[in-house]
Amino acid sequence: MSLAEARLKEVPSEMTEAEWGQRINLAACYRLIAHYGWDDLVDTHISARVPGPEHHFLINPYGLMFDEITASSLVKVDLDGNQLTKSQYSINPAGFTIHSAIHEVREDAGCVLHLHTPDGTAVSSCMEGLLPLNQTAQLVTYDLAYHDYEGIALDHDERPRLQKDLGNKNHMLLRNHGTLTVGRSVASAFERMFHLERACTMQVRTRMLGPTAYPVDQAVVDKNTSVLSNPDRQELRSTTLVWPPLLRKLDRLDPSYKN
Repeated sequence: MSLAEARLKEVPSEMTEAEWGQRINLAACYRLIAHYGWDDLVDTHISARVPGPEHHFLINPYGLMFDEITASSLVKVDLDGNQLTKSQYSINPAGFTIHSAIHEVREDAGCVLHLHTPDGTAVSSCMEGLLPLNQTAQLVTYDLAYHDYEGIALDHDERPRLQKDLGNKNHMLLRNHGTLTVGRSVASAFERMFHLERACTMQVRTRMLGPTAYPVDQAVVDKNTSVLSNPDRQELRSTTLVWPPLLRKLDRLDPSYKN
């Protein structure tokens, strides 16, 4: 039996295969965030759009650690915040504000990932933001947006400003708050976050060495931007080269995310 067949072997009767497959990928993403140490107790959140014409999306049950989340435990909601699946848990209200804002206006937002890591939050709290100091940062900076902090995201009136600030970018620094990425798939949102988080860590370490970093010529930055700014090629890389081995890693560690 192939890995894909194993994932879809027991699709709950009330779900399509497409939704179940999305649930498995999203649960895997939660487990990977925990594995890399990017989780924050029960806080932060990742959402994935349910395939279909509705703007329904899946998000974590508020009260589970990320390494506890499974495909069946994810909560499905609509853009008004109504829970469409039964759960003993509610959803994070700040998470709903952020994720519903993006899913509402970005048809390409298959997955939205938001974190509060120490290095990501440190860089988001600096006036200079993320700089193209190295190759990893240049995977991000050409496609990076910023959104000013307005307090814990409980006010739905913030959503239009978040939508405007994000625009068509796929990486965002939420000032004084954390990091965010968008992908057509869970795979591409995760890979983008991997590079964003690593770039933030590299900048923090570079700054610890002293005030002056070795400069990168702007022509080189522009050259990398022209190479990297092909979304179709990026999506193909994420889904075919990066995500399958990550799922194999999870299957070796703990395959219960598929339950």
